[in-house]
Amino acid sequence: MITSGYGDIIREGLWNNNPGLVQLLGLCPLLAISGTVVNALGLGLATIATLVISNTLVSLLREHVRPEIRIPVYVLIIASAVTAIELVMNAWFHGLFLVLGIFIPLIVTNCAIIGRAEAFASRNSVPRAAVDGLAMGVGFTGVLVAIGALREIVGQGSLLDNAHLLFGEWGRDLRIEIFPQEHGFLLALLPPGAFLAMGLLIAVKNLIDARLEGRAAPSATTEPTAPAPSQS
Repeated sequence: MITSGYGDIIREGLWNNNPGLVQLLGLCPLLAISGTVVNALGLGLATIATLVISNTLVSLLREHVRPEIRIPVYVLIIASAVTAIELVMNAWFHGLFLVLGIFIPLIVTNCAIIGRAEAFASRNSVPRAAVDGLAMGVGFTGVLVAIGALREIVGQGSLLDNAHLLFGEWGRDLRIEIFPQEHGFLLALLPPGAFLAMGLLIAVKNLIDARLEGRAAPSATTEPTAPAPSQS
């Protein structure tokens, strides 16, 4: 059983082992549906709910599932959670449900979800598994939203376009127009733009990590060392 604290679990999900920037898992929705912030946030929230539910149920059942059938059981749990989330979105966020389309049921095939069930939830208690699912989901959603914001701003000069699909009628007032849409860079809205945005985010993360390591190295070398014992 892993004995890391809750703070370590959160840091792993949000930064150190982010499923989008480090593990590079679930790239299909990252690159396909992240054309706007609203699309990215909608899919991200569905992924968070799936991770929390599946991690919690896997942790609850971990001592009652035979090792030989654990993977099919995990897939069944994840598929059930995704089906319930899909029905909720169809009922309460029908417009967004139509926009996201096939990418909602495709959450079942997201390697990050089955990976957390196998690597963490099946070996830890329910609270720790739930926190891990939440941290990984928020980290994944953060990457989705960052890519969506970058592509939406560069591609069509707006932010939070079609927010009413997620927030209701009052969401129409959330749209921010930065410059006219006809001046947008079309490449940002196409699949190559998603790859470019993803590469930029990975480069920024690597740069930040390198600077943090560079700051930590001098402080480690300047720590005073204990004097050697004198020999008579």
